[in-house]
Amino acid sequence: MSSADPAATILLVEDDAPTRTFLADNLTADGYELLVADCARDGLRLLETKFPDVALVDLGLPDGSGLDIVRRVRASDGVASRIDPAVPLVVLSGRAGELDRLRGFERGCDDYVCKPFSYPELRARVEALLRRADVRRRPGRLRVGELEVDAVARVVRLRGAPVELSQKEFALVRTLASDPTRVFTKDELLRTIWGFRTLGSTRTLDSHACRLRHKLGRGGDRFVVNVWGVGYRLVDGPSTELAAPEPSP
Repeated sequence: MSSADPAATILLVEDDAPTRTFLADNLTADGYELLVADCARDGLRLLETKFPDVALVDLGLPDGSGLDIVRRVRASDGVASRIDPAVPLVVLSGRAGELDRLRGFERGCDDYVCKPFSYPELRARVEALLRRADVRRRPGRLRVGELEVDAVARVVRLRGAPVELSQKEFALVRTLASDPTRVFTKDELLRTIWGFRTLGSTRTLDSHACRLRHKLGRGGDRFVVNVWGVGYRLVDGPSTELAAPEPSP
């Protein structure tokens, strides 16, 4: 029986059916929850929607390289994108050369396991990553007064009622709620959420902030404060990070 938390979820991205079945059977028997994909596209989709605790990624996939997945994950900002950039990644590969392994680590993988491999060793490597990440605490919920931002479910509630937001509006409120009394400059908000390299026109940011303020202020609340000439903050008041909800049985 594995010593790992049985609630830990592993994403396996592997196009070779025998290897995929072998790993799925053994990992499930050891108490892990398993997500399975046979191509890069489906692997990225599961990373965006299911938030695994660790991902095992084959290097040679039919629609690209596993290193492309590693690169996409590490390039994610964790705010506008649903992918967690800190998820532990293990590359599985038949290429055992030093240059191949170095390339994997340079792209951002946490471990590189060469095929053929020993399953007990692979399991031990996975457990070590989970321990080091403390079974990777998932982003919790942020509460600022009556406002609650659930980063995992991508839901915003005000006094318990959901607030319909666009993707960029959600990214903006999530960023501001992470440190609600801090003034985020327009430059860093444009860079973080929209990817702008230079300040340029702030009309995009200002219009989103205005719509967000309107949606959050319908009950008389005052959120999204414009600090003239600098940027925006959410409110005057501390945020509280709540534990992520327990998964449904």
